[in-house]
Order: sequence, then structure tokens, then C-alpha cells
Amino acid sequence: MWHYFPGQYMPSYQVNRALTQAHYGGGEFAEILEVAGEIDPSDRESFNRAWVKMGDKVYDKAEAYAAAGQRVSARRTYLRAFNYLRTSEFFMTLHDERKIPYYLKCRDAFIKAIDLFDERPVTVDIPFEGSFLPAYLFKPSGVKNPPVVVMFGGLDSLAEELYFGIAQHLNERGIAMMAVDGPGQGAALRLNHIHTRYDYNVAGSAVLDYIIENLGEHVDTSRVGIGAVSMGGYMAARCAAFEPRFKVCMIFGAVWSYYDIWKNRPDNHPLAEIVQHIVGADNMTEARERLKNFTLEGVAEKIQCPTYILHGEDDRQNFVENAYKVNEALTCEHVMEIVPKEESGSAHCSVDDFTKSFNMYDWIEKKIKE
Repeated sequence: MWHYFPGQYMPSYQVNRALTQAHYGGGEFAEILEVAGEIDPSDRESFNRAWVKMGDKVYDKAEAYAAAGQRVSARRTYLRAFNYLRTSEFFMTLHDERKIPYYLKCRDAFIKAIDLFDERPVTVDIPFEGSFLPAYLFKPSGVKNPPVVVMFGGLDSLAEELYFGIAQHLNERGIAMMAVDGPGQGAALRLNHIHTRYDYNVAGSAVLDYIIENLGEHVDTSRVGIGAVSMGGYMAARCAAFEPRFKVCMIFGAVWSYYDIWKNRPDNHPLAEIVQHIVGADNMTEARERLKNFTLEGVAEKIQCPTYILHGEDDRQNFVENAYKVNEALTCEHVMEIVPKEESGSAHCSVDDFTKSFNMYDWIEKKIKE
């Protein structure tokens, strides 16, 4: 992966992420590089401040376009504002009074953008254990009753960001995508206070039941797949293992044991506070204990549907050994693709080159349509 900040992985990773998402409407190269130029990689606050500054600026431009009735310009500008504000919020600590307001502002920007789509995504609240999981259904244009892939993000990520790449690639192949804020993610965590859980299949089955019972006019409820990215590699596999109604499984970044990933990381790791937040722990000792159940040992071999694993050899967050372990445990029809570390796209979830995911989407299209 190219490092904008030499030797500084995490802030460089986020710059790469934004640059890649720019291809899908989630940014403008010049704006992203302007933000990067204002970041001191040793100063976390400078990261937050630079993304907030650009996010606010672009949001105001979107509002002006909308007020003038310039729908296309407003739509494109709201999408950029969302992604910049999302990036700013991600590394704000839970004690930062800006975190929830900027989360709400970025979500507001996304909702204002999709209100201006030629075909507005279907927004739903999926009932879940006395609360709900927010979700968006992105449908391919001109396709009646397409198959659909239920998609979760990773860690505390937002369902909205799955639009930049994943939704578009599936839609181009005639497949709808249901992007969900699952337990420990997005609004489900930030607003509804639903923490993550090792038995993520409970949430996966709840989403599937909702699709079957309520969305038959929009999608083919007999052809529903499951997919997820990053920490979601564990979630998707778990859902597929305990929900035989899923027709295909897409693991975009494998996880064998989330505890193993975190057992030796320092308590002051940049993502440590987020991990505590998603599991509802007060410290990393408690968080690590809760993560011990997040394992595919004794689980992966239960998956029956065709499964695709895509993993970067240079993944520094979920090391490539995770993919090899999952691949070895699978007994179903499956494919494992490893992007070599010498190539772009070999970083975590290929954020530095989404074109490396084309084989995966083509395979998913073939299997879900069989």
C-alpha cells in the first residue's frame, strides 16, 4: 500500500481509502490531498480537524446547490461531504463532544444525497430485540426482482459507506444490496446502543426474515446472499454457518479469531477504544475476554453455501493467515483469492484498489443466479 505519510500506516490507510472511494462518488482527489496536507500523522486531533474542515466546507456547498435546485450537483456534493465527515468521526474518541453531532451530520448528508437519486434506495428499520437495525436496499436499475446480498460492514462502520464500491459493483451485475447497520455498527450502536455479539447469525437471520416477509415486491427472496467486510469477515461466515437459507457467502477480508487479532495489541492501539465501544467493555482486558467467543473454530465447517474469500497478502489489520485458516476449515464449495503483497489492492479489504475485487463479484453473480 502506498503511504502518503511514510512509515505511518493508519493515517495513510485512511487517505488510500478515501482516494479509492472517490472513484465511486465518495470524494475528490484534490480535496483529499488537500486534507492530507493538513494532517500531522503524530497528532490525532490534526486528522480529525482536517477532515471536519473539508467535510463542513463541502456540506455547505451541497446545501447551496440544493437550495438552488441543482439536483445533480447537490447529490454528488452531499456524497463527498458524507464521506469526509464519516472519516472525521471515525477516530474521534467516545469522550469527544463532536463525535455524535458529526455522525448525525454525515448521516444527514447521505440521506439528503439518496433523496436526489434517480431511483431512491429503499430505507427500512429491521425489528431486532426490542429495537431496530437501520438498512438501505440499493437496487439495480431496470431489473425486476433481482437477487440480493445482505451486507454488513466491520467494527463500528456505517452501512452508508458500503455504497461506495460494493453496492455499485453488485448493482452493475444485476444484484441488489441490503446494507445493514448490524449490532455494534453505525446507528445501531451510536443511537440504538446495540452492541456487537459473537452469535451474529441472530442478526443475519433477522434481516433475512425481514426481506422474505416484507420485500418480495423488490427482490427475489429465494436468492439471498450474505457478505461483509473487515471484522465482518467473521460475521458473514457466522451467518452463513447457522442460516442455511443464504444462497452464497462473500467474505471480503477473512477473520478466524477476532480475539487472536487483539490479544497482543497494546491497550493504546488507535482502534482499541472502538473495540471497547462495540463490545460494551470499560477496558481492553474486559474487551479481550468478550472477544474470545468471536472465533470460526468449529463454525466454518458448518457453512453449506458457495463461499468466496478475498484477502490481501499485505493486510496489516487482519493478517493473511486468517484467510488460510478459514479456507482450510471450509467443506463447502469455495474459492480463496489472495492479492499478492507486491500489488495494489493487497491492503486491508483492498482499500487501495477496489478493482481487485472484480473476480469476487463475478463469481458471486454466477452463483447467486444459478
